[in-house]
Amino acid sequence: MHNPSGWDLAVLTLLAVLGLLYAVGSWRLARRNASLRLFERAGFWVGWAAMVAAVAPPLDTAAAQRFSMHMIQHELLMLVGAPLMIVGRPIVPWLWALPDGVRATAGAALQAGSVASVWRWFTFPLVAWALHGFTLWVWHLPALYEAAVRHEGIHAFQHATFVATAVFFWWGLVYGRYGRVAYGASVLYVFTTMVHSGVLGALFTLSTRPFYGVYRDRAEALAIDPARDQQLAGLYMWIPASVVLMLFGLALALAWLSEAERRSRVRRASEPRPDKDSSSA
Repeated sequence: MHNPSGWDLAVLTLLAVLGLLYAVGSWRLARRNASLRLFERAGFWVGWAAMVAAVAPPLDTAAAQRFSMHMIQHELLMLVGAPLMIVGRPIVPWLWALPDGVRATAGAALQAGSVASVWRWFTFPLVAWALHGFTLWVWHLPALYEAAVRHEGIHAFQHATFVATAVFFWWGLVYGRYGRVAYGASVLYVFTTMVHSGVLGALFTLSTRPFYGVYRDRAEALAIDPARDQQLAGLYMWIPASVVLMLFGLALALAWLSEAERRSRVRRASEPRPDKDSSSA
């Protein structure tokens, strides 16, 4: 196991700070009887743990040696960590963890016109979907992927873009400007993401020739078949990732149907009822 790099330590420190802020903010909200729901808190902490596991030395060391381990690292970041932390509605407890004056300033800054406009643009579902898909495919080009494996700074930037676009994507789908009404469209975005990422996974799975020289050399040094390691990486991207995306898609579909039913009940309740006397006449 190699010693964590400066980039690794910076990311782990950031995650530790975010976890501490969430814990403190959740505690303060609970004291005001405004605590988050249990599934939101559970979602955040499971996602946070996945993020920590993805960048901690054991998996990070294995990811440097084997393409299949690197794929697991990416799936933990994009398909487990990012969406589940978002489910935990982290901004509210993060703000409540701050001192009163700082919280007011930070809240006002987040709601400022320019900041809010930029955020709305990046989390607009179509934009976020396109950015996330483009980022996923372009980083798997051999020249860029090998550069990320060989250089820690590029590797950190790769992970930052994966996580950032995943946050935009999942935030736009879960908390989009049209709320649950847009969950029907969100299912389509999840489905198409499942398809195009599955195609990329299938390319790795079905190929008998290693795409990345750096992993070919490192696999051979470990007496591992590089083609089989690449095929295993493709299976991780293709099958388990598709299952996770399918589960998120089903959750969004159920929320959409639930919202449609609720709106139907509200509409029926607001409709004028026929007068009994007039109907009997």
